Amino acid sequence: MKNTIAERILDFLKGFPPFDSLTHEQLLIISKQVKVSYFEKDSVVFGQQEALHDCFYVVKDGAIGIYRDHTLVDQCDEGDIFGLRAIIRKDQYLLNAIATEESIVYGIPAKLIEEVLNTNIKANRFIIASFATNTRNPYSDEDKGTLFANETVLQPNASSFTEVQSASFSKNPITCIPNTTIQDASLIMSSSKVGSIIIAEDNKPLGIITDKDLRNKIATGKHQITEHVEAIMSTPVITFPDTITVAEAQIAMLKHEISHLCITKDGTIHSELVGILSEHDIIVIHGNNPSVLIKEVKRASSAEQLKQIREKAQGLLQNYIEQHIPITFISNIISAINDAITKRCITLSIEELKQEPPTSFAWLAIGSQGRKEQLLLTDQDNALVYENVTDDTNTKSYFLKLSEAVNHKLSIVGFELCPAKMMASNPKWCLSVSEWKSQFKTWITHPDTDKIMLCTIFFDYDHVYGNHDLVDEMSDSIFDAIDSYEIFLNFLGKNALTNPPPLSFFRNFLVEDSGDHKDQFDIKARAMMPLVDAARLLILSHEIKDINNTIARYNKLSELEPQNSDLYNSCIQAFRILLRFRTQHGIKNNTSGRYIDIDSLSKSDRLKLKGCFKPIKDIQELVRVRFMLSQMM
Repeated sequence: MKNTIAERILDFLKGFPPFDSLTHEQLLIISKQVKVSYFEKDSVVFGQQEALHDCFYVVKDGAIGIYRDHTLVDQCDEGDIFGLRAIIRKDQYLLNAIATEESIVYGIPAKLIEEVLNTNIKANRFIIASFATNTRNPYSDEDKGTLFANETVLQPNASSFTEVQSASFSKNPITCIPNTTIQDASLIMSSSKVGSIIIAEDNKPLGIITDKDLRNKIATGKHQITEHVEAIMSTPVITFPDTITVAEAQIAMLKHEISHLCITKDGTIHSELVGILSEHDIIVIHGNNPSVLIKEVKRASSAEQLKQIREKAQGLLQNYIEQHIPITFISNIISAINDAITKRCITLSIEELKQEPPTSFAWLAIGSQGRKEQLLLTDQDNALVYENVTDDTNTKSYFLKLSEAVNHKLSIVGFELCPAKMMASNPKWCLSVSEWKSQFKTWITHPDTDKIMLCTIFFDYDHVYGNHDLVDEMSDSIFDAIDSYEIFLNFLGKNALTNPPPLSFFRNFLVEDSGDHKDQFDIKARAMMPLVDAARLLILSHEIKDINNTIARYNKLSELEPQNSDLYNSCIQAFRILLRFRTQHGIKNNTSGRYIDIDSLSKSDRLKLKGCFKPIKDIQELVRVRFMLSQMM
């Protein structure tokens, strides 16, 4: 007789990895042994320090929150697996699993996972990869480029996995010598409030004892507490250098079925012990994983909660900078988090107004935010466009109220209100699509200093929320206006040469000669903006829209003008160095990083900065010649 329930379970599981890689026969065997459980909201599936269940779990309906103490680490939705890590470790649960809404959960017998891992290579690879990268599906398009340090994408048949974040470990490991008694070692662990102790000689690790060893070897009576630690320690220890990534740590722990790794000077057991990395440390790191932060953003119910998440993102930024992660990757991650925060602020504000928008609209990030180059918490720059309507007065009134609420929430998060009021709450920058088109045409066909300045800000916009068609219509209008008044590009080119190369005739840095930042170097205005302005001008001259990022613009220009690819690639490298340099300086001094005291820099840093200035001079010369600006200067 056909097992209808098992068939329904099979139909569900086959739609999610790693079950989608199993044969029908394998899936049917599993489905027949699945235990179906119902959990009310706030009920516990398993708790921290609880003994292992005989199964791991898959969410059928609802949602299960994974908590470290009272901190939400992750949320499992339909098709997500949880409780599997403890099964593989063969140890008690380190986290709480609690239903955040009414949920139906499938319990899959633990014994089946070993059969799957041993007989199905694809499923085996998926599980290891998902643990190593902390993504639900490490092969999905959604996760591509967001969680990996290298610029290449992890593929199903890759042989190694690299997670972007280096593993933070304890740099003060608790140790004892080999002839220490188990009782004394336990007392040391207890007083130090740690779950492990390393047995070392001449500061080189010989073995390790964990809470698990004490439970399994002492509490069971197999050994006496008067024996020496050598009797129960696990040896040899697994060692890594301090450059270990989260992925390497995850894989090593899974492979060796352990929960602690020793960190030594050269990564071998023959060198000096410098730290210890536990599975608990990995869990803490995952709390600041980009995908986890974005999930937290989507669940946040207030600007204050969003502020806490953005502060975590700032810590993430600092870690990435210290780990020398590619700056392009960092900017993509931070921009994704900033966009998610902005979207949530908009959603919360609409809910507060208790009125749906009267027509479709789009929220735009402009300036450095629009270029996805805002890494530090600086002031906000944004705008709003809404669909043309007959009753514009009431419509505009609604969107100004909405914008004011959003700008206020973003200020609570940490993005200060723009002193120049370049924000959507300003009636000048909250317009219908026809008003934006008319304004762009005026700026382009009747350019002056102020209008050109506005173009350099508002032409770097990025769609964040709402109707993308409105943004496309705005972009098309820009090129239509330029086609009707091509000399505008010459005016824009003249503006791109406003800041001369950052070195004086005697190759000294050009610094501010007055004001609050006297004798400091303005890395934004004198080094970064010339590259930004040139990229914008050149990409507009090719009528390319939807590429607003400076590095992406130079990459596209290199493709369009292969004869100038060497110059454009030099501009890319220079901009990467400058962006990283400004970010490092800002983090170090808790500032925007814009103004730099040259005297405080090392000789190598000065040389590194000066090396970025030649591409600035060369790109400005290309602009001067191409747009015949010598006649206009």
